[in-house]
Amino acid sequence: MSNPEFPRQYLKPDDTLTDWNEINPYFDELEARRLDSVQDVNQWLLDYSELQSAIDEVGSDCYVKMTCQTDDAEREKAYLHFVEQIMPRCEPRRHALNVKYVSCPHAAELPQARFRVFNRSVRNQVELFREENIPLEVEEAKLTQEFQKISGLMTVQFDECEQTLQQLNRYLEWSDREIRRQAWEKGSARRLGEADAFDDIFGKLFALRHRIALNTGAKDYREYAFKVKERFDYTPEDCWAFHDAVEQAAVPVLRAMHARRREALGVDSLRPWDLAVDEKGRGPLKPFEDTTELIGKCSRIFHRIHTELGEQFDEMCSRGYLDLESRKGKAPGGYQTTYEESRHPFIFMNAVGLHRDVQTLIHEGGHAFHAYAARHDPLIAYRSAPLEFAEVASMGMELLAHDHLEVIYEGEDLERARRRQLEGVISVLPWIATVDAFQHWLYTNPEHTPEARRDYWVSLRERFGGSEDYSGYERELACLWQRQIHIFQMPFYYIEYGIAQLGALQLWCNRQKDRHATILAYRNALKLGGSRPLPELFAAAGIKFDFTYDTLKPLMDTVEAELQSL
Repeated sequence: MSNPEFPRQYLKPDDTLTDWNEINPYFDELEARRLDSVQDVNQWLLDYSELQSAIDEVGSDCYVKMTCQTDDAEREKAYLHFVEQIMPRCEPRRHALNVKYVSCPHAAELPQARFRVFNRSVRNQVELFREENIPLEVEEAKLTQEFQKISGLMTVQFDECEQTLQQLNRYLEWSDREIRRQAWEKGSARRLGEADAFDDIFGKLFALRHRIALNTGAKDYREYAFKVKERFDYTPEDCWAFHDAVEQAAVPVLRAMHARRREALGVDSLRPWDLAVDEKGRGPLKPFEDTTELIGKCSRIFHRIHTELGEQFDEMCSRGYLDLESRKGKAPGGYQTTYEESRHPFIFMNAVGLHRDVQTLIHEGGHAFHAYAARHDPLIAYRSAPLEFAEVASMGMELLAHDHLEVIYEGEDLERARRRQLEGVISVLPWIATVDAFQHWLYTNPEHTPEARRDYWVSLRERFGGSEDYSGYERELACLWQRQIHIFQMPFYYIEYGIAQLGALQLWCNRQKDRHATILAYRNALKLGGSRPLPELFAAAGIKFDFTYDTLKPLMDTVEAELQSL
């Protein structure tokens, strides 16, 4: 729906663009239009961007409604209609317009400082387009929806009631070790009940992705993925260097942290259900009773960081741009998406009353502020940044909020919350390396079997994991990768979190020297959207685009020192 702040200039005001017969004439007109001057090209780009924004908004709306209630037949039908009837028809038309643009001599007259990133992207899209991949991509989208539907319906009977697996996580923070074990076993058994189905879905996804890659002339899906994700500024070898850096600089810190945890808990071995409980036997942190309280407290934190951020978050709340509670039928995980025509963000998550929910809302809030900051760019291509920097917006917001957790906690709970956040940074880097290395292996070994897949995952957990003991639960460990929804839905989207975490940690260090300048640089970088190459976006935020040992090691030392001070 058009936003009065960004009224339609090209599309008819009442067109909903939910039907192909309504969309197609616009593609016809754009393809037929003469481009006889640089002014013509510029106006054509604006009109094309307006059309793309409106179509994207229809897709976003269908996706949001489907994930908010995966067991609603009408929402599923609307989403599949978009996936099957709209997306496949748009792709060849978009390709034709991209070819028209790169072939137009007047396009070269556009200001290169403004259009260099855009031009690079369009040329890449033209190079990768293959019409025979369109039906394969439709099948891929349908399979990921099937994965979400199964995941959203997974519940268990525990504590005398039916609970989602997200709700079950609350018990992993209970001081009673037997309750924790029972909850972990119950959730793991439910997931194992779907392990074969998930293996089947992934096998089909893998085969589709391999065919898509080969159709473009790539030797494997990894080569294709690096191109389609426009990873112009780093290579697979750089990812391997990141894996090595994590193994050398972060894994020892994680294992030492686990050793201290095992000793503090007084247990012979650290089990998977021992990782979230308080080491001193205190009960779970209780940051909020309901999502209304969660929203109010996060609003205060955002206002403290910067008044405008708080106002933007309050606007999202008042307009209903949040769906936060966990419930049966809701897809797992959390995300922020943007309704591109009305240019407003939307946050989805599964809150159950944990400290992790606070971090998730602050994280997704960072993404939302990124959308607000870049929303005034007329080109849809520039209203979002590369994922490696988009995650700096969210992870950076988590660490900028670190200093304001007293809004939620006091006394020893405040210390616990701050410690938990920093311990989470230590824990997440080895997990990121595991997931990324796993995907590199998957897609460069196309003949692998499900058994080999599980064996390689276990070998990576031995390389990057902590000190937790899975004795007697070997199958649970081997299937642990199935919990990472990115592997199913967004292949090769994970190294971005590692790159961004290092950027976020640099912001956190910078704020100790000059808080005002750090937040100013952060917000100015967000305003650039995707209009600059990745290294320039990092530089604008006052941080380095580097994810080697030389950058990671001092950051880990700083986190360790901060933990010791707590």
